[in-house]
Amino acid sequence: MASLLEKTCTLAIILAILFCSSLATEVTHDGRALIINGERKIILSGSIHYPRSTPEMWPDLIRKAKDGGLDAIETYVFWNAHEPVRRQYDFNGNNDLIRFIKTIQDAGLYAILRIGPYACAEWNYGGFPVWLHNLPGIELRTANKVFMDEMKIFTTLIVDMAKEEKLFASQGGPIILAQIENEYGNIMAPYGDAGKAYIDWCANMAVSQNIGVPWIMCQQSDAPQPMINTCNGWYCHDFTPNNPNSPKMWTENWTGWFTNWGGKLPHRTAEDVAYSVARFFQTGGTLQNYYMYHGGTNFGRTSGGPYIATSYDYDAPLDEYGNLNQPKWGHLEQLHSALHSIEKILTYGDVIKTNMGNSVDVTKYSYKNVSACFISNDNTTNDATVLLEGQNFTVPAWSVSILADCKNEVYNTAKVNTQTSIMVTKSNEAEDEPSSLQWSWRGEHILKSIFHGRGSFDAHGLLEQKAVTNDSSDYLWYITSVNLDKKDIIWSNDMRIRVNSSGHVLHIYVNGQNLGYEYGKTGLYNINSFEKKIKLKPGKNVIALLSATVGLKNYDSYFDMVPTGITGPVELLGIRGDVTVIKNLTLHTWSYSTGLQGLDHDMLFSERSLFSTKWRPSSGNFRTNTTLTWYKTTFKPPLGTDPVVVDLTGMGKGAAWVNGMSLGRYWPTFAADKDGCSLDPCDYRGKYDSNKCVYNCGKPTQTLYHVPRSFLRDDKNTLVLFEEFGGNPSQVNFKTVTIGGACRKAYEGNTLELSCNGKAISDVKFASFGNPQGECGSFQKGSCEGVNDAHTILRQACVGKEKCSVDVTENVFGAADNCVNKVKRLAVEIVC
Repeated sequence: MASLLEKTCTLAIILAILFCSSLATEVTHDGRALIINGERKIILSGSIHYPRSTPEMWPDLIRKAKDGGLDAIETYVFWNAHEPVRRQYDFNGNNDLIRFIKTIQDAGLYAILRIGPYACAEWNYGGFPVWLHNLPGIELRTANKVFMDEMKIFTTLIVDMAKEEKLFASQGGPIILAQIENEYGNIMAPYGDAGKAYIDWCANMAVSQNIGVPWIMCQQSDAPQPMINTCNGWYCHDFTPNNPNSPKMWTENWTGWFTNWGGKLPHRTAEDVAYSVARFFQTGGTLQNYYMYHGGTNFGRTSGGPYIATSYDYDAPLDEYGNLNQPKWGHLEQLHSALHSIEKILTYGDVIKTNMGNSVDVTKYSYKNVSACFISNDNTTNDATVLLEGQNFTVPAWSVSILADCKNEVYNTAKVNTQTSIMVTKSNEAEDEPSSLQWSWRGEHILKSIFHGRGSFDAHGLLEQKAVTNDSSDYLWYITSVNLDKKDIIWSNDMRIRVNSSGHVLHIYVNGQNLGYEYGKTGLYNINSFEKKIKLKPGKNVIALLSATVGLKNYDSYFDMVPTGITGPVELLGIRGDVTVIKNLTLHTWSYSTGLQGLDHDMLFSERSLFSTKWRPSSGNFRTNTTLTWYKTTFKPPLGTDPVVVDLTGMGKGAAWVNGMSLGRYWPTFAADKDGCSLDPCDYRGKYDSNKCVYNCGKPTQTLYHVPRSFLRDDKNTLVLFEEFGGNPSQVNFKTVTIGGACRKAYEGNTLELSCNGKAISDVKFASFGNPQGECGSFQKGSCEGVNDAHTILRQACVGKEKCSVDVTENVFGAADNCVNKVKRLAVEIVC
C-alpha cells in the first residue's frame, strides 16, 4: 500500500497540475482572428523596447499604453545586448527581459515576443553580436550550420528563461505570440535556395520549442505552416495572409520614422495613422501593432545604421521621455475605444462590401441583428457624401468613419477631437546653468607606442574593422611606417596622403601630428577617398590612422558583409608639376590597436576608474575646440519629476555619461539640409512615407539628450563628455521637458477637454466659437462668432485647474447667427 506521505505528494502534484491548468490561457486562431480561451479577439498592440528605456520607466510607459487602449506590448529580443561576448550573458538593468515581461503582466496586458533573433530595429548590427561574424565558416541568415547552431542556442535560451518563469500564455503568462526571424522575405531573393531552406529550418526549429502559443513570421509571404505570416509597413489593409486559416495581422504600423544624424525630423500625422488602422480593421484585420508606441533612447553604442541618432523618438504616441504625444496618443485612444466596442461584430459578423465609386467603400459587419459600418474615402482631395440606410454621412478626404450601429458616427480618422500639447524645455531651477557648471578637462592619452609605430599586433595588409575589434569599441588604430630619403622617387615639396575608407570617421596622424579628420556625409556615410597634404622627413615616418564607426549597418541582404574600417588603398602621393608619383602602402605591415586609452581602457567616464582623478581645472589653459578631449563637471538634479535632458549645444561629436551611465553618442554639430521641409501644417491626405512631413531644416538633428531620472542622485551628479571633433562645453546645461500649453478644437455638439498633465492651467491665450481659422499657436477668429465671449467663458472654466471641460453648444457660447451654412466649432489655446 502507498504510504500516507506518497498519497499526500500525489495529491499535491494533481492539485498543482489542476491549478496550473486553470491559470493557462489557450491561444489558437482561425482565419478571422486570434482565439483566446475560445473567444475571437481584436488585439491592439504597441512596441516598447526594454533597452531603450529604464526599468524605472517601464511601469509608467506600460500604464500609459494601457490607458491608451492597448491590449498588448510587443518587443524584440536583442541578441547582442544579452550576449555581447560568446557565452557571456547580460540580463541586468535595461536588459532585464524577464522583468520587463513581468511588468507587462502586472499591468494586465498581453505580450508579443519577437525573438528573431535578428531584429533590424535600427539597432547596431541588426541585433546580431559581431562575434558571430568572426566565427570560422559562418554565413548569417542562410542555411549555414555554424549560424543555425548559434541561433538555436540563443533562441532556446530565451524560450527556456520564459518557460522557467511561466511567461507563455499556455503556462498562465502574458505571452500570446512569438516571432522567429524578421522581415526575411524582403531580402531573401539573393540567398536563393539556401534562403528557402533556412526559412523552413527556422519554422521547424521554432515549433520544436513547444511554447504552446502561435509563431509568426513578418513579411514572409511563403512562411511555412504553422507559421502565421504578417505585414509590416505604413498601410496593410491590402495585405492577405498566405493561408486562409491565418488571421490578418499587422506587426509594424510605423507611427513615424527614425532619425539619422544630419537628417530632418520626421512626422506622421495622427489623422494618417488613425486612417491606416481603421482601413486595416475595415478590411478584416484582427491584430495591429504600432511600431513604435514608445521609441525611447539608443543608450550606449546601440544605435545602428550607420548614423542612426541617439534619440529614437519615432514620433510615437509616447515621446522619447514617456510624455503623451498629443494629439496622436488621444486620437488613437478614441479609435481603440470605438474598435473595442464592436469587437464581437468584427470578429464573428457577416461582411458585406459595397464600392460607392470615386474611391469610397462601405463595409457592413452584422452579427445577431447588430451591425457596424465603416465608410472609407480614399480620395486625397474631395470629401464624400454617402447615403447609408436612409442617412447622409459626410466623410472627409483620406479618412474613415466608424458607425457603431451603422446609424451614428462614433469616430472619424480626420476629425481630431483631442488636445495638441505644446512641449517646452525649462532651465534647471536647481542651478544657474550653464554659468554655474565648473569644468575640468584632460586630453585623450595616445600611447607613445602608437606614434612609434607599434600597436597590439601586426598583420600584412589592411584588416576589416569588425574582424579586429569584435565591436568592442567604435575605434581602431591602423599604424604603419615608411622609410624615405630625399632621393626617393616620391619625394617632392607637395606630398599627400590618400586614404580610401569604409569607416565613418577618419583621423590622420603623421609623426605624432594630428592632420585633422574627415567623416562620411552622404550615401552609406563611408568616407571613400580622402586626401590630405602632409610633410614627411628623411628616415622613418609613422602614419597612424584612427578609424571610427557610428553604428554598424543593420539591414539588407548580406548586410553583415559590408566592410567597415580602412579598406584601402592607402597611398602616398608625390606631386611634381603635372606628374604624380604614387607609393602604395596598402600591403605594408600594419600594426593594430583597438579602442582609445581613456575610453576603452582607462574608462574615464566611470566613477570607479582608477584614472579618473587626473583632470585639469578650467582655470588657466582650458582646452576647447580640440580633438580627442575629455570634459567633466558636477551638477545638481533639476527639481520636480519632469523628464531631464542635457543640452549639448556647442559640442562637436562624442559620447556622454551621467554618473557613469551612458547617454549615448552625441553629434549636435551635424545639421540637416536647409531645403526640403514641409509646409506647416502638414497635409495628412495621401500616402505617407519618410520624406513627407519633415521639419527642422538647417538645424542640428539632435541637441537634447535624455537623462533618465533613475540615473540621477539627489545631491551631486557628474557629467563626463568625450569630445572627438572639438567643442566648447560652456553652453552645456540641463533642462526639463514639460507641457507649456495646449490647443484643441471641438465641433458643436461635443465636449472640449483640456489638461496640463497635472499642472495648473495659468491662462487662456485664445478662445473662439464660430469658424476660427489657423492651427495651434496661430489661431485667429473667423468670419462668425458666438455672441457670448468665449475667452471669458474658458478663463472661468479652466484657469487654476489641472484640467477642464466645456460643452460646445450655443447654449454656452450664444447664438452665432452669422454662421449660417458654416460648421461651428470652438478653438482654444491654454498656457500651462
